[in-house]
Amino acid sequence: MKEKGILLKNIYALMTDPAKEALSGVDMLIKDGKVSKIGKGLQKEEGFRVIDGSNLAVVPGFVNTHHHFYQTLTRNLPQVQNAKLFDWLVYLYEVWKYIDEEAVYYSSLLAMTELLKTGCTCSTDHHYVFPQSCEGHDLTGAQFKAADRLGMRFSPTRGSMSLSKKDGGLPPDTVVQSEEKILEDSERVIKLYHDPDPMAMHKIVLAPCSPFSVTKKCMLESSRLARKYGVRIHTHLCETIDEENQCKAMYGLRPLELMQECEMIGSDVFYAHGIWFNDEELKTLAKTGSHIAHCPSSNMRLGSGICRTREMLDLGINVGIAVDGSASNDSSDMLAEMRNALLLGRVKYGSQALTARDVFKMGSENGAKMLNFGNVGRLEEGWAADLACFDVSGIAYAGSHSDPIAALLFCGCDHTAKYTIVNGQVVVDDRRVVGIDEEELAKKANEISAGLLEKRRIYG
Repeated sequence: MKEKGILLKNIYALMTDPAKEALSGVDMLIKDGKVSKIGKGLQKEEGFRVIDGSNLAVVPGFVNTHHHFYQTLTRNLPQVQNAKLFDWLVYLYEVWKYIDEEAVYYSSLLAMTELLKTGCTCSTDHHYVFPQSCEGHDLTGAQFKAADRLGMRFSPTRGSMSLSKKDGGLPPDTVVQSEEKILEDSERVIKLYHDPDPMAMHKIVLAPCSPFSVTKKCMLESSRLARKYGVRIHTHLCETIDEENQCKAMYGLRPLELMQECEMIGSDVFYAHGIWFNDEELKTLAKTGSHIAHCPSSNMRLGSGICRTREMLDLGINVGIAVDGSASNDSSDMLAEMRNALLLGRVKYGSQALTARDVFKMGSENGAKMLNFGNVGRLEEGWAADLACFDVSGIAYAGSHSDPIAALLFCGCDHTAKYTIVNGQVVVDDRRVVGIDEEELAKKANEISAGLLEKRRIYG
């Protein structure tokens, strides 16, 4: 049932903005999808739901800036548990080529359910696998259907691959498309789904997959098409040293130089990973206003390297946080991803490299800016009512209440939110996702996953 409005009463700890001190003992009135008032002794309006906040640490909802939802169906495969990126991709493409619209829909439900349960209220998804068997199917539409069912703010990418094995790329022929088909469908999904409003529930991004799976022409034309319609541009970049070497071999250019030639750089562009930039390239990113989606768990899982987050932030580069594909993480736990961003930054730069408040900003406001959402990422009056509420009264947080907000990153053994609210609607209610049977969803996802693996076994 749609909430008319919500009054959060007597909040134990409320972070309105990571740059400000947390508030305690205050109320928050939510109305028309926005934060209406914050203060003490607020009165509920007729028909509004009241939620007791006396045990809750409340923070702005998290924003996930890079993912591959379909990969939830191929997590933890023994054959690639210890593989590096290129070997991992080559094996998994032979499974992913069998996905269909049903697989995309249920994997999207699964990934978004995990994200919502761990405090994420807004996400993108980099879907770039369009098997020839799915021609005529609306895979992007299937993702929006899942997002609308769950109530998540969503800005997926219309990804693309046009360079197959026979042309020097990694993917099999059956999952690449011609440049004409890619651009035609990219324009279709923009016209059909993109909402330019800063607080929209639907946006679209165009996202050629990577320098080693898309032609230069496809990258250039995708960039120009995106700018024609004012949508964001995205790709994987500088994830591994193998990518850098392959880019040099194919084009005689470093990856960022290739992006410049393809006009895929600027304040409307965000790159996933961004590990292997040199010093001059970091300055170029800062100068152009390009963004970085930092994926710490995936980078550790695949042994890809460590992103230079502290240096990027010091240069003024906008850095967000991302869980990345669920076959290289292998979860969609957004709060765990933020914890890993905190800790991995310290592995590289020392104990003062990143603070908890740095990470909360990266995981909320920075991510919203990256995906081109406005007034999203803080909990101030007039901003979107996207928030995550965690119960800090239990054993896992005992002894940590000198800073209950930071405790969400430093402590805890279960990252499930008590409540997650998106656009003023409760979408996780008492730790359960609203409007979906979680056990049935898990069962369905396992059935589809088993079917994909069986097809690979039989057909290769």
